[in-house]
Amino acid sequence: MKIMLPSQSPMMSKDFVFGVATASFQIEGGADQRLPCIWDTFCATPGKIRDGSDGKQACEHYNLWQQDVELIESLGVDAYRLSISWPRVINQDGSLNEQGVNFYIQLLDALNDKGIKPFVTLYHWDLPQHIEDKGGWLNRETAYLFQDYADKISQALGKRVHSYATFNEPFCSAYLGYEVGIHAPGLAKVQYGRQAAHHILLAHGLAMQVLQKNSPQSLNGIVLNFTPCYPATDSQADIDATKLADEYMNQWYIKPLFDGAYPDSFALLGEDAPRIETGDFDIIRQPLDYLGINFYTRAVYTATAQGSYQQIDMADKPKTDIGWEIYPQAFTDLLTSLHALYPLPPIYITENGAAMADKLDADIVNDQDRIDYYQAHLLAVNAAIEQGVTVAGYFAWSLMDNFEWAEGYLKRFGIVYVDYQTQQRTIKNSGLAYRDLINSRNG
Repeated sequence: MKIMLPSQSPMMSKDFVFGVATASFQIEGGADQRLPCIWDTFCATPGKIRDGSDGKQACEHYNLWQQDVELIESLGVDAYRLSISWPRVINQDGSLNEQGVNFYIQLLDALNDKGIKPFVTLYHWDLPQHIEDKGGWLNRETAYLFQDYADKISQALGKRVHSYATFNEPFCSAYLGYEVGIHAPGLAKVQYGRQAAHHILLAHGLAMQVLQKNSPQSLNGIVLNFTPCYPATDSQADIDATKLADEYMNQWYIKPLFDGAYPDSFALLGEDAPRIETGDFDIIRQPLDYLGINFYTRAVYTATAQGSYQQIDMADKPKTDIGWEIYPQAFTDLLTSLHALYPLPPIYITENGAAMADKLDADIVNDQDRIDYYQAHLLAVNAAIEQGVTVAGYFAWSLMDNFEWAEGYLKRFGIVYVDYQTQQRTIKNSGLAYRDLINSRNG
């Protein structure tokens, strides 16, 4: 039942940050106290969410936040990663919504009073619907609206925030939301996905400028997700196809941040290439205090007859309940490869975790499979640190079971079990093991 790390590991020092993470739309509820967002619209579209559910209530965190702060404290974590709901804090005319701002001020004050460092993400996918109605991330103006939001909310929150992330996983917003359509707003066109990605990266750079001005004491950065790519065979065709896939799925979102350019495969896009204005990369390429990395699984690719790539299903491999292969070595490979490719700032693992088929039995959730997942992946991070990668913290995804986007409430990622009928929270055995690991640190 334990999660253990070598006693001499830097992760076992008090300086290493252990935390838990959530996102506003996935847990807050309180939908009647904010403007509609693109996920409200997406949930209301038949066939988009597997169980037909929505985020109007979710985990009722908007009403139960005080109880949830006590829960977070009981886990012994150093930090809590949350996201701000843009449609909760900014009115349609661009002014601050004082009620929404006060919700977060109270939450941040409670966390700080308990010595829990707030890691705040400004955008975890819940774009106000009225902005989407004017083009959303396809409209360059949205990048400047985001800068204005970042400017106003960072001033309003003052010195309460330990760390800001501009965006969580631009890949998901751009590729899943605008290119293949399985996330909100549900558009599906290659050119849309690439243009949305560019405008999100532009918005990141613009927001970094105001964050460094308004909140110089906080760690300011961005959170990117990565799915490391592996060739199905050692054939040159599969190796070349995998490189193409890696550029498109992974490097597309990080290379502009450090190299001020998109990958070489940009040239293959033709008419689907995004519109880029002079000076955009100078804006995007702002100095970062840290880089957040989210990791869950890997992808294996084979070449197609057309010279492209195709992901293959690893049918005989162990998987989580959401169908993602469990392959911890990819975590080490990812961190060491990024370290070799780019001049990285300190890294925080801002999400890592597993959906498992949890069962609540007499107030106990014996999720040994999740404990095993955390054990293997924490050791994978430790292996990367031993190879010279600077990792300053690790956040378990997620604090509690919640609305899992297109999967609705069918998949449970939490280290705390949520009964959605009663809103009762029950710490799973994985949560107890994570708590015990944190409490066992040196110093």
